Amino acid sequence: MFNVNRNTKNKYYSLYSEIRGEILRGKIKSGEKLPSKRSLAESLGVSVVTVELAYEQLLAEGYIRAKERSGYFVEKVNTIRIEPRISAAQSTETRENEYKIDLTKGSAPAALFPFSVWTKLIRSVLSDCGEHLLERVPCDGDKELKTAIADYLYRSRGIDAPPEHVIIGAGAEHLYGVIVQLLGRDKLFAVENPGYGKISHTYKLNGAKCLPIAVTDTGIDCTAVENSAAYAVHVSPSHQFPTGVVTPVSVRARLINRAKSSGGYVIEDDYDSEFRLSGKPLQSTYGLCPEKVIYLNTFSKSLAPSMRMGYAILPDELYEKYKQLFSGNANLVPLFEQKTLAAMLNGGYFERHLSRLRNYYKIIRKKLIAKLDEFGAETDDSGSGLHVIAKFPQFASDDELKQTAAKAGIKIKCLSDYITAPLDVPTGCAVINYSGITEAQIENLKI
Repeated sequence: MFNVNRNTKNKYYSLYSEIRGEILRGKIKSGEKLPSKRSLAESLGVSVVTVELAYEQLLAEGYIRAKERSGYFVEKVNTIRIEPRISAAQSTETRENEYKIDLTKGSAPAALFPFSVWTKLIRSVLSDCGEHLLERVPCDGDKELKTAIADYLYRSRGIDAPPEHVIIGAGAEHLYGVIVQLLGRDKLFAVENPGYGKISHTYKLNGAKCLPIAVTDTGIDCTAVENSAAYAVHVSPSHQFPTGVVTPVSVRARLINRAKSSGGYVIEDDYDSEFRLSGKPLQSTYGLCPEKVIYLNTFSKSLAPSMRMGYAILPDELYEKYKQLFSGNANLVPLFEQKTLAAMLNGGYFERHLSRLRNYYKIIRKKLIAKLDEFGAETDDSGSGLHVIAKFPQFASDDELKQTAAKAGIKIKCLSDYITAPLDVPTGCAVINYSGITEAQIENLKI
């Protein structure tokens, strides 16, 4: 008569929900007698206590009544049409499952994560640190990790940053919020358009105002920045998302000079600088003027999005202000994870992992561009980052391109999907993120 989920810890609640639903749908009529506790328990293969708890809950909520020496009877309840509850997350998941290939996500395949190295380092940290791992973490992060990041940046990028000016945060969004508090909620932040929507969204969420400024073929429009009232300018000069533009040093110098004259700052979001697949890494804007540039990066693309660890390098003045504002707060990233990441950086494991990733992505990128050429797409290979722009001239609109791809089981976004303010962008330009796809998926790619 009834079903109960035997895999759940709350079997009584599963039975309660089943009977309650049957009553509300009118399948069990008013006045109808329910089976005895013992007989129902035997038929369902559960304990009498489980049935008793379910009946007690129904009794307490008025769905049934008890008659002494007679049993339990259904009360008169107006029937209600019950539709299955589908949360927003479940609805999104259902839609996502319709796609065979998702070219919008930025996470690496799980098979590329260095599980054996990470496990080895976890054991080592537990052995070496012991009870120290239970201590409160300073507001700016563990000193060992701060030093390891500074050393790594100097080795890999030539960035000479004082370790004490490195602050550890729980991902990029958390650090964006910290920056708003450091610079002031009354300040205007210039952001790239098109751009990564979470940047302006997070700034606004923290009370700041944002000014979208168009991206040209040399990065953010410097003239527009210079003519604006923006106090801070958020840019991704090494590989702009989503256009892929690399900002030349002349434009970076203009942004720095403008920050100096206005008393403001440049926020350098170096989100995928580790993945320059051809040539040497580009010089950072921070390296040109450490006193006017806030440098940001995370480990989301290099390790995993679930590892909510990022870092910022603050100029002297802002670091002093950070300590004043946050000295009473503990750092949000667990010390255990910080110590493990420090060990990975100090032991050279992280750079070896990056080397393997870069070699893998070089192959993926080459095969992907060859496949896109077969479809008549025009690609501009800058050799940087984990996404490419593919222009499909045969499609009259972005909607037509996305619908055609969707019919083939492929999810894509176009440049127009990343516009944060009205702006004319070329149609038929797909932003292809290839960090999560495999060679086999590329072979089966059809548009």
